[in-house]
Amino acid sequence: MRMSLPNKLPSALSSKKLICPYCYEQFPIRDILFRCNTRTGRTGRRCVAKTDGILEERTGNGRELGPVFAADGRQTTASCPDCTSETRYRVCPVCHSQLPTQFGLVDNLLIAMVGSKESGKTVYMTVLLHEVMNRVGARLDASLMAGDEHTLSRFRRNYEDNLYEDHRLPPGTVSASTNDNRVDPLVFRLSVSAQGPLRRAPVHTLLSFFDAAGEDLTSQDSVDLNTRYLANADGVLLLLDPLQMPGARREAAPGTRMPSAQYDTSVGVLTRITDMLLSQPGAAKKGRIDVPVAVVFPKMDVFRHRLRRGSPLTVEPPAGEKFDVADSLDVHTEMTSLLRDWDGVQIDQLMRNTYRRYRYFGVSALGANPTQNAEVAATGIQPYRVADPFVWLLSEFGAVGREGSG
Repeated sequence: MRMSLPNKLPSALSSKKLICPYCYEQFPIRDILFRCNTRTGRTGRRCVAKTDGILEERTGNGRELGPVFAADGRQTTASCPDCTSETRYRVCPVCHSQLPTQFGLVDNLLIAMVGSKESGKTVYMTVLLHEVMNRVGARLDASLMAGDEHTLSRFRRNYEDNLYEDHRLPPGTVSASTNDNRVDPLVFRLSVSAQGPLRRAPVHTLLSFFDAAGEDLTSQDSVDLNTRYLANADGVLLLLDPLQMPGARREAAPGTRMPSAQYDTSVGVLTRITDMLLSQPGAAKKGRIDVPVAVVFPKMDVFRHRLRRGSPLTVEPPAGEKFDVADSLDVHTEMTSLLRDWDGVQIDQLMRNTYRRYRYFGVSALGANPTQNAEVAATGIQPYRVADPFVWLLSEFGAVGREGSG
């Protein structure tokens, strides 16, 4: 069913600065452009579809589309000045990507997912989104759907089918530096039922996931390629592979598939990201970075035999529609202790002294070590605690409620 929109966006939003969920550039609402739908207008004229050079340069997509034209971006419809056909196709004034249906009407949260090479970012993102669409979404009374047709087809074809149907780990994320700096985030629409005694209308949020390749974060020059995405992100999912820490490698289960990256990669990536965030105007409050950072330690299944009895990492998070603060703090404390055992004290000190809002999470996207041939284990995909970092970020944004304080 087609979603109806008002003819004009609320006046309170007219001067608000928006950030494109595809290129992460800022612009005011009035600057939003429109794209002709190439249907015959009232005068009988019809525009010819052509390749959009700006969109093709960013994505490499050579599809023929209607021409872009300027109008009042505060409106939700506009008439093409050439053919007079009325269109609802609103596009970013910078990259010409078609904007999601409710862009400018609902919160637009940008989540940057970064980490060292071979930390499992793509696997984690795939399982996270699959879980939120299914099991976790049911627990939170929330729904997650693709924000555009391209995200819908690309997520299924390039991510979900690879892992859940073919049982294959996806190839590494392509580096922006070797792909003409083309970046194509996945954009989703999250709807969470209102919580509390009154339970009014659901809360709708647009989520943009940007997955930076690990090799794009191994030098300051390569980090600069992703500055715009990280600087404008509302929250960061930072994956630090424990198997790239000397102490953790010694404790991993026999037969664990080890990454080839160097031991200091996680610290190096964290240092470069921190330097970049500190350089952004207004990023720090009272000397600390204010952007919430979920520090995710994946592949925890290979340490299960080493976890103490009663460890919060051995149980599922409490059921309920709200984020459980006490449970999360227990996990955070456990991960802090493990960091000391893994020779990761430098990571903890950097986070303590530089970030105001951060939390440690231990997760497993697959639930079991993949085979040496990069295939899912015979036991199948059995994730645990994979959604905890995402739900914590949503609670920081106010999109979901909290149980407890801290």
